Amino acid sequence: MRQNIYDDPEFFEYYHRLRSTGITYNDFVEQPALMGMLPELQDRQVLDMGCGSGQLAAYMIGQGAAHVTGADISARMLSLAAEHPKIRYIHGPMEELDFAAESFDLIVSSLAFHYVEDYEALMDRIARWLHPGGHLVFSTEHPVTTAKLDMDGWVEDQQGQRLHYALDNYSEEGIRHTRWVVEDVVKYHRTLSTLLNGMIRHGLQIEQVNEPEPIPGAVDKMPTLVHEWRKPSFIIFRAVKPV
Repeated sequence: MRQNIYDDPEFFEYYHRLRSTGITYNDFVEQPALMGMLPELQDRQVLDMGCGSGQLAAYMIGQGAAHVTGADISARMLSLAAEHPKIRYIHGPMEELDFAAESFDLIVSSLAFHYVEDYEALMDRIARWLHPGGHLVFSTEHPVTTAKLDMDGWVEDQQGQRLHYALDNYSEEGIRHTRWVVEDVVKYHRTLSTLLNGMIRHGLQIEQVNEPEPIPGAVDKMPTLVHEWRKPSFIIFRAVKPV
């Protein structure tokens, strides 16, 4: 199933307001690490899958990319994206994207692939769309975060202090339902081996894996980030299509 949760008015309003604060896990953990894993961008043709409001696309153009194609299922998120002559936005689910073989030097995705049911088909298309020597860089929620069937892993004492994180149902891959702002947000859990082998099976070579930690000074602004040293929220991969 494909869920367009970002066009839900309540969810969109909350998410837009949250991201506008600049004090989020994205700002202090995931985005700095993802940007740090991007290859040379000068004159590159880029596809941003699940581009949201276009912030990463604009960053990559600022770093010298020749052109970025951004795609997102959410019309509300795309409405926030600033127009740019070197950025083309496509409204639609990433499962329905279709490009010619070897169209891109870089395919990037920030926290979107855990919404896709068929990871194997996704990796097959990405591998075809990349030029030889082209890169895939993507972040997703960490498998230890998505594993539990109820996706509620922290065990707390009577005072609400977090004691430890419970890992369960790790090998039971598939759909997960959770509440985040609204009920029944749908994500898909995959083991680390599935994430890695899906790339390898389609001819991509893993170059780097990162379980990012908060940037310096972040915990002072967002104290809950201290738990990132106890349990990672995200994992980021960089792979290349051999020449």
